[in-house]
Amino acid sequence: MGKSGLKIASLLAASLVAAGTASTAVAQETKIVLGMSGWTGFAPLTLADKAGIFKKHGLDVEIKMIPQKDRHLALASEAIQCAATTVETHVAWNANGVPIVQIFQMDKSYGADGIAVRGDIKTFADLKGKTIGVDAPGTAPYFGLAWMLSKNGMTLKDVKTTTLSPQASAQAFVAGQNDAAMTYEPYLSTVRDNPASGKILATTLDYPMVMDTVGCAPTWLKANPKAAKALADSYFAALDMIKAEPAKANEIMGAAVKQSGEQFAKSSAYLRWQDKAANQKFFAGELTAFMKDAQKILLEAGVIRKAPENLAVTFDDSFIK
Repeated sequence: MGKSGLKIASLLAASLVAAGTASTAVAQETKIVLGMSGWTGFAPLTLADKAGIFKKHGLDVEIKMIPQKDRHLALASEAIQCAATTVETHVAWNANGVPIVQIFQMDKSYGADGIAVRGDIKTFADLKGKTIGVDAPGTAPYFGLAWMLSKNGMTLKDVKTTTLSPQASAQAFVAGQNDAAMTYEPYLSTVRDNPASGKILATTLDYPMVMDTVGCAPTWLKANPKAAKALADSYFAALDMIKAEPAKANEIMGAAVKQSGEQFAKSSAYLRWQDKAANQKFFAGELTAFMKDAQKILLEAGVIRKAPENLAVTFDDSFIK
């Protein structure tokens, strides 16, 4: 073979290698659009994005900040494939005709969600007829308020509510508006840092009912099981990074919600992220038990009209093995 033949052969070989690399990259980087909010418990997903953990696991993840009350609409329209939200929200979406399958648990709130009240309010009974700033029906704060009232022999009909996002609710309360505010971290710390405005009546330490999972559309999940497993693995890898490099991880996660690393660490102390072992335990029984309890509150609060026919289809533990 002459020089020109060798040159053509080597060019052909190089192009085949390049083509192979390109096709591998396309095959590896599955695109996922994931809907979530600035809730502290979701921050490991931000870390997985910013620290390149998703890419390392072969994923091209776009995180979209979507208010919780609108996230199911994005899922229904296929604008997103997966969403991070509270367990009872997954129940409500399924009950209201937007199917989603939970594939891993992210966190449990240990005081990160709560109700702030004025100084003269001593008990839940004192809230009767009072105005509470709380997010819209179908959100975690709305459910949390309904849950706490229910555990104290009351319902949402016993109070007045004004619809405000978690951040706006906390800000309005500190500014002197409303009698109470149902909110979560990092916004609950706005109240913690301004004790003159009032106090925190109860949190998820008193009423443990806020736990978050990531779920995906069942059709997407069926078509992309490897990507779903990679998404769960990325989350667990993010938790490993938080343990190994806490200062760096907190800076990255805090920046997403305009907090310093120190401020973020303070907020996240009020929750517990759930590793693989905790996930396996949760999916083995606790998840179903909680969903059964949550259904009753959702029905009572009018968030759903009927319970899902089969709770077993609302989760799949095969991605946390």
